[in-house]
Amino acid sequence: MALGERLLAGLESDPASYPRPPAPHAELVRAMACYVAASKKALKAQAAAVAATAAKDDAFGVLKGHIKDDLRYAEYTAKDEADLKKIGWGRPGHTPRGTALPGPPRKLRAVRQGRDWILLRWSRPDDSRPVAVYNLQRRLRPDGPWTPAEMTLNKEAMLSGQERGKEWEYRVIAVNKTGESPPSNTVMAVL
Repeated sequence: MALGERLLAGLESDPASYPRPPAPHAELVRAMACYVAASKKALKAQAAAVAATAAKDDAFGVLKGHIKDDLRYAEYTAKDEADLKKIGWGRPGHTPRGTALPGPPRKLRAVRQGRDWILLRWSRPDDSRPVAVYNLQRRLRPDGPWTPAEMTLNKEAMLSGQERGKEWEYRVIAVNKTGESPPSNTVMAVL
């Protein structure tokens, strides 16, 4: 492009020395303008492609995470290899895990809380038995019935929309295909 601009300027400044170039002045100007327009279009398309690729990679990461979570859950809850094959998963010689009840989750604690929400975190059971999911439960203190609050694969949960001004008690139960663990310790919060 820089060479084209210098050539065009030189041809314009000394037309007597270059009376009939093979590419006339107007054609050279038009070709340069076409190149500039095509370059801008290509750069815009390239930027869009980079953004689209990044969006695709992000979407793939989310999908991959969900698939991994569901497969992990299926491995812990499947009765046998045939159950895993029903969902397109399984490895020759693989025996599904989770043949004994897990121990209770440990060290349940309220990490943070706000007007109508609370963030709870806990640790895995001490034993090495697998956990498919954690069931978080709550009740009104001192002796209300335990009710489901959240189910998660993680070792933390953010509970929002909690009724304010009430004294809540929370606990966690680990679950695998065999059944439910004893409950964790409890934590109390007034939101």
